[in-house]
Amino acid sequence: MKTFQLLIYAVVLMLVSNNPLHAAARKWEVDKAHSGFHFSVGHIFSTINGFFNDFEVEMQFDPSDLKASQMVFTIKVASIDTNIEKRDKHLQSPDFFDAATYPTMTFTSKKITKTGENSYDVAGEFEVKGVKYDLVLPLTLAGIKQHPMDNKKDILGFNGSIILDRLLYKVGTGKFADLGIIGKDVDARITLELLSDN
Repeated sequence: MKTFQLLIYAVVLMLVSNNPLHAAARKWEVDKAHSGFHFSVGHIFSTINGFFNDFEVEMQFDPSDLKASQMVFTIKVASIDTNIEKRDKHLQSPDFFDAATYPTMTFTSKKITKTGENSYDVAGEFEVKGVKYDLVLPLTLAGIKQHPMDNKKDILGFNGSIILDRLLYKVGTGKFADLGIIGKDVDARITLELLSDN
């Protein structure tokens, strides 16, 4: 009887350990010094460029196991930097991001789909000013290899860009867009380098 019970226990343990719900893709830590969330937006006849200085990236990624892969990007809105302090404070104000009330923007992936040799569509929720929106973020896998400066680590790279309508996310009203001062379409760009022990 004991032998039969042990056999059943072993089978259940094997099934649980092989269950994809319990699988975890490889974890990667962001290299902030070589990563960034950048943007550009039209201003009358020119283009204003900026980025966010403070962000976090949580990533589990395995190109051979996309179901177990996930990405979470958290951006501290108050870290916005367009090289003009007065403009940055205005962007942090309730006129735009309202950083005091909504300190972060977050993108959380729900499904990652391979669309080409090195391209992926990352479908998820984009939370801006307390509201969640569906968003598909296109990313290109630049590569995975041993770090050239540290043979104990591997390095992974992702790059991507997407046009976001800031008015859809209530980042400002249509006032400045109607006046032809600040465009409504923002070119958002992501560049990431991430590290993992090999």
